[in-house]
This record gives sequence, C-alpha cells and structure tokens, in this order.
Amino acid sequence: MSKNTVTITDNRTGKNADFDIIDPVVGNACIDVRQLTAKLDLFTYDPGFQATASCKSDITYIDGDAGILRYRGYPIEQLAQHSSFIEVSYLLMYGELPDKKQFEDFNQSIKMHTLVHEGLMQFINGFSNNAHPMAVMVGVVGALSAFYHDSFDIQDSQNRDLSALRLLGKIPTIAALSYRHANGMPPVYPRNNLGYVENFLYMMFSFPSEEYHVSPVATRAMELVFILHADHEQNASTSTVRLSSSSGANPYACIAAGIASLWGPAHGGANEAVIRMLEEISDPSQISKYIDRAKDKDDNYRLMGFGHRIYKNHDPRATIIRKACNELLAEMDTINEPMFKIAEELERIALEDEYFIERNLYPNVDFYSGIILKALGIPLSMFTVIFAMARTAGWVSQWSELVTDEEQRIGRPRQLYMGYEKREYVDNKGDYDPK
Repeated sequence: MSKNTVTITDNRTGKNADFDIIDPVVGNACIDVRQLTAKLDLFTYDPGFQATASCKSDITYIDGDAGILRYRGYPIEQLAQHSSFIEVSYLLMYGELPDKKQFEDFNQSIKMHTLVHEGLMQFINGFSNNAHPMAVMVGVVGALSAFYHDSFDIQDSQNRDLSALRLLGKIPTIAALSYRHANGMPPVYPRNNLGYVENFLYMMFSFPSEEYHVSPVATRAMELVFILHADHEQNASTSTVRLSSSSGANPYACIAAGIASLWGPAHGGANEAVIRMLEEISDPSQISKYIDRAKDKDDNYRLMGFGHRIYKNHDPRATIIRKACNELLAEMDTINEPMFKIAEELERIALEDEYFIERNLYPNVDFYSGIILKALGIPLSMFTVIFAMARTAGWVSQWSELVTDEEQRIGRPRQLYMGYEKREYVDNKGDYDPK
C-alpha cells in the first residue's frame, strides 16, 4: 500500500479501495475520487462544494486561517503597493509579471479594444431607462458574441488572447454606458490617452460641456479596488465561468454567465449592503443601538462588512484598502458627513471591542470598498458592476486555464436523489374535456 493514498471502506459491505492523495504546492491535499464510483459504486455528497476541489489551478492561492491571498505566488500586499491593475491583469493571464515592452504592448492592446460596435449602442438604448445596470451588463456582454464572432476557436491561443483583450477593453465602456443610459445621460466614448481606471471614471462622470479631471487619490483608491477584486480562487462566479467554459461555450457567453452569478446578493452585493446598513443607522447617535442588536443572540440583525467566510482572522485586502479609504475621505472633505462618521465609529468599535475581537468580526474589504465607491459618487446600483469589471481579469484567466487543461471534462455534478423510486401512471382527469 502506497503511503500517498487513503483507504475508503464501505462499512455496509466491508469492501474497500485505495485512492491517491494529490499534494499541492501549498494548501490542503486532495483525495482523487475520480474512480470512486468504479471501485465502490459511490458518489460523494458535498452541497456547495465546501470540501471538493473541482480543478487544478496555478492562478490564485488563499489561506483563510493565515489571512493570505496571492496571485500567481505574489502576495497581494506587494502587488497592491507596486502594481497597476493592468500589470496585475497581465500577471493573472500569463503567469508572470511583464517587462516594460510586454506591459506597454498589453496596455496598448487593451486600449485598441475599448470602443464597442455601434450596433451595441443601439442595443443598449433598447433597454428600459430604469433597467438595473447589472441587467444591462449580463445582456450586452453576452451579446458581444453576436458582434465579435471571429475568435470562437478557443483552442487557438491567438483567439483566446483576442477575446480576453476585447473583454478587458470593452467591459469598462459597457459599464459606463449602462450607468449613463439608466440616468438619461449621453454616451461618452473612451479616451485612450487616459489610464484604465481614469478612462472608466471619465466615461462615467464627464459631460461634453465641461472639462473633467480625475483626482490622483480617487484614481489610486479605485485602482486598489480593482486589484483586490481581480480574482479570488473558485468562488461562485468563477466556478460558473469555468462550468460554462467546460461545454466549449464562447468566452463572451461564459463571462456573461459569471456576471449573472455575481449579481446574486450573497456574492457581489456585500459592499452595497454596507452602505445600506450605514443609511439605516443614519445618525452617529444611533450606533450604540445597532451594536447592541448585533450582540443580542436573540436578534437576527448583523452588521454588514465585518468578518469573512474565508478569512478567519483578518482580511488581507482590508488592511491594504483601509489607508486608501481614509486618504480619499480626507481629500474629499467628507469627514463631517454622518455616513462616514458612522463608518469611522463602527470601525473603531470593531477594532477595540472585545465582543468583535473574540469573534474575529473585523472590517473586511467590502466595508472599505463600499465607502470608497460611495465617496466617489458611484450609485449603489453600480457597485456590483464595478466588482464585475475588476473580476473580469480573473474570469478570463480562469477561462483560458480551463480550456487548455487536458484533464478537464464537461462539468457534470452528480446528485443524491431523494424523490419517488417509481410510480405507475394514474389518470386523474376523468372525463375532463380540454375544449
């Protein structure tokens, strides 16, 4: 018997079988159960895939207990300090940090794809003017496949690169157009002399009648939001992208599927929930009441933006973004606005109160990113859209990794059937005449 195996015994029959253990570079080892049904006639039951590795990946590593997040082996702290979102996108896609020429070529390639087909402009105008921007994003990104169908051979590396560059270039434009359409504002075309983040803010907020300037502090704060949300291992939306990709679907359909999954409030709506909480508290004098409710075990109320499902002790992204958040609030002179005073006091309490410390209810990345987006004047309806923009870098990287993985097969989860075993047909309609 190999030491790098595990033996599974069916205690009902006494039958047992050995299964290989696959060791990762770092992290939890995995039992290879691909032969479980063949050897023991069993499936595994794991709702939500809490203990199931669905793929091998070289892209992102998370250690929730230690508060570690790495892209391609690089600590998120170093990338946030030294990199731009474009550089991080290159790293996620190609596995290495770019040299100067690679960076310039990659950046220029993205800029060449910022414009969208004029037919898409008409498509956007067909949506109701009160349509949620995420609804527009799902529809328009999916519709890209009807306009850019020259690169559907996903086995061709050049086609994969072209599709990824188009998505990275066009999604900020589509996002800005969805916002302006919802608010009755004229469309603004991208300016390729601006950086990635600056260009997005320009397309969002500028008017033809006056000059628009983007604050460097605001740009950097938004850049951090993008970097910190670029990828996060096999979450719901990324898994959706991979599952869609496993069927051979075109990349635009796969990313649209990821956006649809992200739209769920349990996934992409966390920073929006933070702002709604702050609006509900409404006045600094009311903070203690809500703190007491959060501590009351008989009250279902909980503070949004505190603690994290994955990061048990601290969210490394929150530590990074906190400084940028405070710098932005100081520059925009919002310190006396009730919402931001409430946020400041909640942060202080969470970091000092033993109740929060003992339960690891620390401010997470959603707490600070929500405040940043609010301070920048971005409406709540756009929060998840911006999340989708950032996560596109991770999605296209995960998509490309899957379609080039020779071990991958079309996704086909099994089920634990709990319905009727077999029933005989009974005609209950009697003399019923459908006419």
